Amino acid sequence: MKIVVGLGNPGPKYAPTRHNIGFRVLDELAGRCSARFHVKESYAVAECRIAGEVVATVKPLTFMNASGEAVRQVLRERDSTLENLLVVCDDAHLPLGKLRLRRRGSSGGHKGLQSVIDTMGTNEFHRLRVGIGKRAAEAASTSSQGADDEQILLDYVLSPFSEEEEREVGKIVPLAADAVEHWVAQGIEAAMMRFN
Repeated sequence: MKIVVGLGNPGPKYAPTRHNIGFRVLDELAGRCSARFHVKESYAVAECRIAGEVVATVKPLTFMNASGEAVRQVLRERDSTLENLLVVCDDAHLPLGKLRLRRRGSSGGHKGLQSVIDTMGTNEFHRLRVGIGKRAAEAASTSSQGADDEQILLDYVLSPFSEEEEREVGKIVPLAADAVEHWVAQGIEAAMMRFN
């Protein structure tokens, strides 16, 4: 069974933040197939039929820094493997609206991806990074002399999108969902060729 994990933080406080765009992509997928999320121990899951295949779309409820625990649990419970896993997450280093699919790779400083890598003991899993832009974080960095760059970035990803950015998000979330569907139907190489 293929499993798509969207990274984010649970709860209404975090729902509109940049860090939760992975959850928003999963909401789009679930909406397309009229599926509802059901809460398990460490994650919420909705089963979608994509390209004739049942796919588990999963939102970890462990908070971003412990996402790997939920991934390990769902893979075990669904008797699936890392070959069938796609992780969808935000990327502050990509411009808003840009998608990047990868077969494997480092976390790039993303705490949720790092948790999955650490918990699973490998970086050999597919991921879809959704650009959330870094312009505001860079501007804050140049204006905050001596400020901690990591804290500035954290504040940025945990802040909501501006009204103008939301218009772009309204386009990129459906496109990211299209990329997930293409990954299910055609595989990582074909999805990379089309969406990167």
